[in-house]
Amino acid sequence: MRVLVVEDEEVLADAIARGLRREAMAVDVTHDGATALDRIAVNRYDVVVLDRDLPVVHGDEVCRQLAADPLAPRILMLTASAGVDDRVEGLTLGADDYLAKPFAFAELVARLRALARRAGSALPPVIERGAISLDPARRVASRDGRFLRLTNKELAVLEVLLCADGAVVSAEQLLERAWDEHADPFTNAVRVMMVKLRRKLGNPPVIETVAGAGYRIL
Repeated sequence: MRVLVVEDEEVLADAIARGLRREAMAVDVTHDGATALDRIAVNRYDVVVLDRDLPVVHGDEVCRQLAADPLAPRILMLTASAGVDDRVEGLTLGADDYLAKPFAFAELVARLRALARRAGSALPPVIERGAISLDPARRVASRDGRFLRLTNKELAVLEVLLCADGAVVSAEQLLERAWDEHADPFTNAVRVMMVKLRRKLGNPPVIETVAGAGYRIL
């Protein structure tokens, strides 16, 4: 799951990003509306956490432009404007959800996961393929009922592979979905991660390397 946090209060933006990364999400951060639109044009996000009162391009205009694009990510407005009229206006502009500041972080995470499930084809709360089971919200994975002790990044990569439902996922796609914009496209991070993930998943192997194409869960 990849999220863009658009918040001009840098301390709050960084705090949100750190918390979401602990939830095994890939997170990018920007502090104005113009840069947010540029990022969304070149990166694929599941959800945008959008403040309203942004510099350069107002958050309402960002929301309006994204709502006009059927391929745009889901939008969660996160703002201090908490009145009923404010919420109605935000949702009318095209936001998919609206959360007022101050907020409970657990609620933000739950709302983001709910929006991400709606961003593509509907996924069940627990994703399963063969003997592998993953509950993204609880960050719990198992194989044949055996608990898998995975890091946040390993959970994120496993989620991308499971969601592909047997289709091949390229290294570039994994970098895009499980890392953030700072990931080096020439890095060997994906290959190293696959070695670690295979070791923890155990035998018989369930991650297949498709030469010249990528990886898939058998």
